[in-house]
Amino acid sequence: MARRNSSIGFMGMFGRSSDMRQLDLALRSVDLHPKVVPEAVKLTACALLKDETNSDDPPPQVYRPAAEIIAYCMIGDEAFAGVNGVELALAVERRIEAALVAGDSLDAQLVLLTLHARVIQPSVVQRFELESADDRSS
Repeated sequence: MARRNSSIGFMGMFGRSSDMRQLDLALRSVDLHPKVVPEAVKLTACALLKDETNSDDPPPQVYRPAAEIIAYCMIGDEAFAGVNGVELALAVERRIEAALVAGDSLDAQLVLLTLHARVIQPSVVQRFELESADDRSS
């Protein structure tokens, strides 16, 4: 069976797919406006969630944790903690540390997504000593 693709809509004529709308809501819930997240990042995140859940229609509860990682990476630890609380920021940091050890988890893929899309905060790159293959070849 072919996987159903996510949709960003087209000129207001066709609506966004439900997975994109759910990710947008999850991003808003962690105080990151969906408009500042590139559509390509959101499309890829939705594809990763579909792969992780092995479903064309991932359950609603998977979007918030993904949004937490994306938001933390995009706005950095201080801004994230300022709007979401220190406890959640520390929990997300622990998830990122575990993802870096595991290497191939959904969280690791989301961190890598923000790194490769060049939307990650430099403070996050430094804090977790992240680098991409592009960085090493320069």
